[in-house]
Amino acid sequence: MPEPSRVGPLLSRHLGDRRFLLMLPRALGLQVLDPAIAAALTEHAPSRLWEHKKRTVNQMIYMAHMDRDMAAVIRNGHEHVKGVGDDGARYHALNPEVFLFQHATYVESLLTAAAVFGPPIPESQRVQFYRECCDWYRGYGISDRALPGSLPDFAEYFESACTERLRLTPAGEVLAAQVLRPDAWLARNLPAAAVRAMQHERVAELLGVRVGRADRVALRTVAAGVRLGFAGAPGRICRVPQARIARMSGHL
Repeated sequence: MPEPSRVGPLLSRHLGDRRFLLMLPRALGLQVLDPAIAAALTEHAPSRLWEHKKRTVNQMIYMAHMDRDMAAVIRNGHEHVKGVGDDGARYHALNPEVFLFQHATYVESLLTAAAVFGPPIPESQRVQFYRECCDWYRGYGISDRALPGSLPDFAEYFESACTERLRLTPAGEVLAAQVLRPDAWLARNLPAAAVRAMQHERVAELLGVRVGRADRVALRTVAAGVRLGFAGAPGRICRVPQARIARMSGHL
């Protein structure tokens, strides 16, 4: 039985920050190119991609801040998410390889959001930040046998996974259009050029997205505005509501 999840202070700072939500197009771009995740999203998500992710990511943030055993919740919520993908292969959301990769897309996007939008993670804190990300994953009650043990190991795992796991399927192709033109939540306010520029290079390659100078300038402009706006903003504006609710409820 895993220990109850209790998000560490560094992870809480970044996972509970609205700036992470602005980097979600990067995480989703990676997810929809994983054949198993793409199939699960098209077959089991009850609404448009961004409406679905608004619900599930908010829940993910809230659950991470709760000092209770999440294993039963994860099991009950994902047991029915299974089927056959476009390639004829069977998939299940609780498959440790699938679950780990989806989790990894959020970790990688957290690191990218911190670098692009802030607040930055100092080099001296990166080991602790990744350790807290591992504790977060273990709280799900999914096998951690393949969980990279260090940040360099994670970088190696992620590069390999992007090369070996990702490919464009019919399901992924349908979802990709929604990734690149978000139609709900915070991401809908992002310029399409900035969304293109924030995609992982492997995603851009597989989707045929040409990231030009204007795209990179658009992302830098958005990032500068975000950093300026958040510099003097009160905590209730900077924090994701689910993280604040968990804190006020005494879960953190």
